[in-house]
Amino acid sequence: MTSQEILFTYTLRLADNALVLGQRLSEWTGHGPFLEEDLALTNIALDTFGTATSLLEYAAKVEDKGRDADAIAYRRNEREFCNILLVEQANGDYAKTILRQVFVDAFNILLYTELSKSKDETLAGIAQKAIKEVTYHYRHTSSWVIRFGDGTEESHNKIQDALNELWRFTGEMFEMDEIEETLAKQGIAIDAKAFQAKWEKQIDELLTKATLKKPETVFMQTGGRKGLHTEHLGFMLSEMQTLPRMLPDAKW
Repeated sequence: MTSQEILFTYTLRLADNALVLGQRLSEWTGHGPFLEEDLALTNIALDTFGTATSLLEYAAKVEDKGRDADAIAYRRNEREFCNILLVEQANGDYAKTILRQVFVDAFNILLYTELSKSKDETLAGIAQKAIKEVTYHYRHTSSWVIRFGDGTEESHNKIQDALNELWRFTGEMFEMDEIEETLAKQGIAIDAKAFQAKWEKQIDELLTKATLKKPETVFMQTGGRKGLHTEHLGFMLSEMQTLPRMLPDAKW
């Protein structure tokens, strides 16, 4: 791969994580447990879409093949998406959505803090803006994890079930391959393994406060960054991409 292709792929991975997660969160709009929380989660979705848009626009610029952010988002099939498996998982109940989000929020705080120091000025600028947003996101979602875990028997069981189901997807966040390693050596990308222990400590402390127990034996699921996805992504994309594919020349 050329240096241009490597940077494009790395930027696209970041963009796809935000895009797919934003789409999942937006599915709750109008369906939140109560009005204030409906609005809160919708705002988190909007922030996430904002980051995705900035990253997609930069990816299109780096690729330099005549595609814009919309074309990249709406005119790829699932095998061409390179998001991690965690963000594409179906929302389930509210406890599952919140737990998925808190895993990503805690990770993104660490990721964007380091990425804000990147030698790539565009990535650094996107990260600097995102830090402020994800810090709020984590404060909000972590409080819900404690509320669910240390609440009623039903709420505790729901978020414990979510933990049992979702934990197997968390390892992929810290995978490194030749693309990340190459850019990390250049001071552009981030070595996620360097802050994995810090993320695990933060999550462990949160789960302890919420009286939750991590699954003891789990085989981590990976492959999303290489286009190998769960069945959930295809169904999600069919909904997300319907209108742009039906009316490809429409102007809004």
